[in-house]
Amino acid sequence: MNLIQLRTKAGDRRVGIVSGGDTLKLLSAFDTTYDLAQAAIASRKTIAELAAADEGAGTESYDAVIAEGRLLVPLDHPDPAHCIVTGTGLTHLGSADARDQMHKTLGEAETLTDSMKMFRDGLSGGKPAGGKPGVQPEWFYKGDGSIVVAGEQALTMPAFALDGGEEPEITGCYLVGPDGTPWRVGFAIGNEFSDHITERQNYLLLAHSKLRQCSVGPELLVGPLPDDVRGTSRITRSGKTIWEKSFLSGEANMSHWIANLEHHHFKYGLFRRPGDVHLHFFGTATLSVTDGIKPEPGDRFEIEAKAFGRPLRNPLARAAEETVTVRAL
Repeated sequence: MNLIQLRTKAGDRRVGIVSGGDTLKLLSAFDTTYDLAQAAIASRKTIAELAAADEGAGTESYDAVIAEGRLLVPLDHPDPAHCIVTGTGLTHLGSADARDQMHKTLGEAETLTDSMKMFRDGLSGGKPAGGKPGVQPEWFYKGDGSIVVAGEQALTMPAFALDGGEEPEITGCYLVGPDGTPWRVGFAIGNEFSDHITERQNYLLLAHSKLRQCSVGPELLVGPLPDDVRGTSRITRSGKTIWEKSFLSGEANMSHWIANLEHHHFKYGLFRRPGDVHLHFFGTATLSVTDGIKPEPGDRFEIEAKAFGRPLRNPLARAAEETVTVRAL
């Protein structure tokens, strides 16, 4: 089952079941995915069971929702400060190549970069047997719910950014239950969106390169993630495709179990605060920057994979210059 969140023409929020074609079945008992997930935890039922049993509140045209800019992120929190956005890198087979190119400098040809060392650790210890925790992955903080952009909305890079580059990834969507147990609500396609030129200058600038917007959706896949996810990432400019490449994800194409990545995120107590939402990017091995592409404002990112329904599409924009001055009290 795939779900979306949307605004009706009257401005109300609704959860919709994607039933195929252009028809969205709107739920009557739950206005948000957050409420639906809370009810599922309380009732010990699955989200799919609750959604399927809902009597419905009419239908909407999926095409109209998209055309009118009424798509919302598939899972959010009423208070954006309680939606924590994070990610892991070097988790996919082949993902070290692009990162290694960014982190290598002249004279290091015979030396393993830290990225390659971490990637090799993942290959040897990211999928332990017996459900035990494996080696920990690279991890980064991206922001809170205020930086998450819905499909069809602009991804805006800061004025000081050197690059605004796409990262096609699967996003794990979670809600922490009342007793501190993390519950996976589902998976969505995401564009993690980073500044690869800043990161290329020095890998210690990775944290700076991640602190910016991202996009998730439009659909939430409820249930298990396919082992083999195959999708396409492209960039269009003035209606023409300037770059396109396939990407692979799912555990068959990863060096870590999803459960291992989840363990190493939620092992920290501060990430098990009841009621919080977590959006966690699982990494990628496909980047346009490694092919010499430099996206420009007005370009459009498109990321699609069959399991996640409609593509995630966002135009690129650049924010206005601003000066921040700290004042003493």
